[in-house]
This record gives sequence, structure tokens and C-alpha cells, in this order.
Amino acid sequence: MTLSEGVNGGPESAGSSTLSLDDGDIHVRQDGPRDAPALLLIHGSASSTRSWDALVPLLTGSHRVVRIDLLGHGRSAKPADQSYAIPDQARRAGAVLDRLGIEHAVVVGHSSGGVVATALAEERPDLVTALVLVNTGPSLGAFIAPDPAGPGPSQWPPTDEQLRRFASTGFSRAGYQIPHELLDEVRAMTFHTFATTMQATRHYMEQRALPDRLRGLGKPLLVIFGEDDRRWRSSSASDYRAVPGAKVELLPGLGHSPLLEDPPRTAAPLLAFTAIHGVRVD
Repeated sequence: MTLSEGVNGGPESAGSSTLSLDDGDIHVRQDGPRDAPALLLIHGSASSTRSWDALVPLLTGSHRVVRIDLLGHGRSAKPADQSYAIPDQARRAGAVLDRLGIEHAVVVGHSSGGVVATALAEERPDLVTALVLVNTGPSLGAFIAPDPAGPGPSQWPPTDEQLRRFASTGFSRAGYQIPHELLDEVRAMTFHTFATTMQATRHYMEQRALPDRLRGLGKPLLVIFGEDDRRWRSSSASDYRAVPGAKVELLPGLGHSPLLEDPPRTAAPLLAFTAIHGVRVD
């Protein structure tokens, strides 16, 4: 396995890297002081590290922020012959932290990225000190069926108009201007990776609801939920209260992607939480 560094750093550095794992290359982005408490940010389905761009500058004053493109997304490899199951995506995320020499991290997941974060906490409780789930539905019963449905294989790659229609429920208001670079990230996926990664999330949640998985792990948990989510019922966020000590923050006026719609309001509870549960590097 090899590591190709985009930027080599001193105590504070930023840059992109490519980690060559056994089942595919993973794109990694790092920002902030290397000796600060580590935050791992995991994007949702059909997204990438770029979905965090507006939030990261609010976090780097006090954190080493690590972002990854999950296999099949962004600048990571998109093989047709590898597993996109949630436990395998979580294993790769853990391998990235191992390769970076990070022994403890608060893991933040948006939407289905929160499902991967949950699996990582299950697989690597030694590595995950605490979890933050941003608009991650607790179970499939909380899902609001998307309208319209996503593009099919005969429509791939989709046009901007098709992508904007599909992505519109990811925001609280229909007029929100989705960043063009995020549309490009979806179009760069193959239809196989687009469909298979979404199916993997559904399969994992069919097996067991997230609060049930998290309840016995003993990990501090913060749930941030845009109250006007059009993909997951925001009232379902209360299901996470089954996890001992879980804290739930509803953000009125924001939808499924508060990290894009209002980064400062998203960062505030996250930073308050990590100030308590982050682990500083000695």
C-alpha cells in the first residue's frame, strides 16, 4: 500500500493525498494543525469531500480535520469488482486513520455517512471516541420517499437538470442553488457505484436500526438534524434518545444538508460537543 501526498506539512498543513488500499485508492483531504484533536468527516451518498468545504474553515482553528472520499465517490477509485457494503466502507475509513497515524478521532457523518460512521464505531471502538450524526435517519421507517426518483442507467451520466431535480430534496427550499461542483461529483460516479452504494445503506439499515446499534457502544453521541428535512422525518431524531447520554439538536429552517445551508449554525453544536470529547495528541 502506498501514500501519495499532495502537500507535505509542518504543524499546520492542508492538502490532498491518495491512499492506495488493497481494494482501491482513497482520496484524503487534511486541514488544520496536525497536533490538534482529530475529526473525521464522512460524506453522504452521491457526494464527496467537497460537501464539507464551507464547514471545514470553521473547524480547523481547533481540530485536525480529515475528509475522505468513500470508495466509488469523488476522487477515490470506482471499481466495479469491489464491495461497497457499509462495513467495508467503514473498514477503509479506519485504515485511512491508521495510515495517518491517528489513534483516536471524533467521527462526523452526514446522511448515509452517518451510517458508515456508526459501522466504524462498531468495528473500531478503540479508534472512535465520539460520534456526530448530521441528518442521518435512525431507521428506514423514518425515510421520506424521494420524488422524483434518481436517474436510471439509460440516463447516465445525468444532465444538470436531472441532477438538480434529484438533489432538490436535499435542501429545505426548492430555490437553493446547489453548488455546481457537487453536481459534477455525482456525474463522475458510475451508475454501478451510484446505485450500489445507496443499496448498501438500505441493506445495513434493514438489518438493524442505528439507535439499536449505538446503544451498547458507550460512545458519546450528538445528533444534528435540520428540522425541515425532506428526506428523513426530523421528528425521528428523537429515536436516538434511546442511546444513553445522546444529545439531539434540531435546527429550525434548515433541511437535509445544514452543513451547506448554514455552516455556522451547524458548526456551533459540533464544536461545543468536540470541545468535551475530542482527544488531543500529546
